[in-house]
Amino acid sequence: MFTGIVETAGEVVGVEETADGRRLAIAASGLSELYHGQSISVSGVCLTVEAYGDDVRVADPETATDLDRSADAGAGDDVGVFEVFLASETVAKTYLGALGVGDVVNVERAMPADGRFDGHLVQGHVDTVATVEAIEPVGEDWRFTFALPDDHARYVVQKGSVALDGISLTVADRREDAFDVAIIPTTYELTTLSEKDPGDPVHLEVDVIAKYVEGMIDGYV
Repeated sequence: MFTGIVETAGEVVGVEETADGRRLAIAASGLSELYHGQSISVSGVCLTVEAYGDDVRVADPETATDLDRSADAGAGDDVGVFEVFLASETVAKTYLGALGVGDVVNVERAMPADGRFDGHLVQGHVDTVATVEAIEPVGEDWRFTFALPDDHARYVVQKGSVALDGISLTVADRREDAFDVAIIPTTYELTTLSEKDPGDPVHLEVDVIAKYVEGMIDGYV
C-alpha cells in the first residue's frame, strides 16, 4: 500500500528485454533502505525490488560509473540503483514497457504501518493509461488537464482523489471527458510532471474506495 506522496524521482539506467517481460534498473537518491522482495511504486505501478546495489545486473556500465563518480563527489543523497521486473501484463497495461535509459520515473516505497498517511490509499494497481491534454501555468502553480477515459469516468468526482503516475492529487474540476488538477511548485519540481507535455501518457489509478462502494451497492440500485 502506498500514499501517493512521491519520495524522489529516479532515472532508468538499464533495460533488459526477456521472453516474458522486461527488467528495469533505476537509480534514485535517498533509498538506502531497499531490500530484496520489497514493494516499490514506480510511476504508480507496484513492483518488487529484485536486486539492489552491487547485485543489480542490468544497469548500463557507463551510467553506473557516472553515478558512482557523482556519489563520490558528494552529489545527491545516497544515490543507489535497484532492479525490478515487469511481467508481460504490466508491459501491456502500462507505459513502462516503452521506457528507455535516461527516462525519469516517480518512486515511492510502501507505507510503513507506523507511518504518516499524507495522501490517500494507493494500491499501485494502474486502472488505465490517460493522456495529458493541456498544461497551464497559474501564478506559481500549474493546472494540468487530463483526458477522462469513459470506462473509468464514474470513479472520478469533483474534489475526489486520483493517483496520476503514483502522485496523490485532488480533482479540481471534472467535465464529461476531462478533468483538471492543480499542481503546487513542490510537486512539480519533485516529480515527473515537470517532464510532461500535452499528449504524454500518465498512469491513472482511481480511488479504490469508490470501487468498493460500487461493489457493495451493485444490485441494490
